[in-house]
Amino acid sequence: MDEREHTCCFTGPRPQHLPWGNNEEDPRCTKLKLELRCSLEGLIHEGWRHFIVGMAIGCDMYFADAVLDLKREYPDITLEAAIPCGVQPDRWSLVQRQRYNRLLDRCDKVTVLQITYTPDCMQRRNRYMVDRSSLLLACHNGRPGGSMNTLLYAMKQGVQTIQIDIED
Repeated sequence: MDEREHTCCFTGPRPQHLPWGNNEEDPRCTKLKLELRCSLEGLIHEGWRHFIVGMAIGCDMYFADAVLDLKREYPDITLEAAIPCGVQPDRWSLVQRQRYNRLLDRCDKVTVLQITYTPDCMQRRNRYMVDRSSLLLACHNGRPGGSMNTLLYAMKQGVQTIQIDIED
């Protein structure tokens, strides 16, 4: 069985690029999280079993939370954390690092692509995820940046994409 055939990766913006910032109680954030969960559950019913996330703050963590929550109902699904560099969370707040570590502890697989930060490590992480997937689930607002670059790379590679627009 080709694992890539049943693998979905994710991309989405960090809080500074979200209209609600870090306020996860904002109704727009709540709506996005629900859309993510519903999309994921639909994908699970269609046969996707392995999910890969880059573990950045913001939408990546919403995605990881949703997959891990769905694992209670679908214990055969797996979540892989694709870490761009070992120092990824070092400059985050204590609360953000704690959430990151709680999520990592629950992942089925953790892949650290390199130890130290380099200017291209995030792009390398994004390509790693796309290159191992047959589907990219992307939350975006149409603005240039890492999520848009990942979406364009996936399309260029012939990877199926599902886009969830972020409400401004």
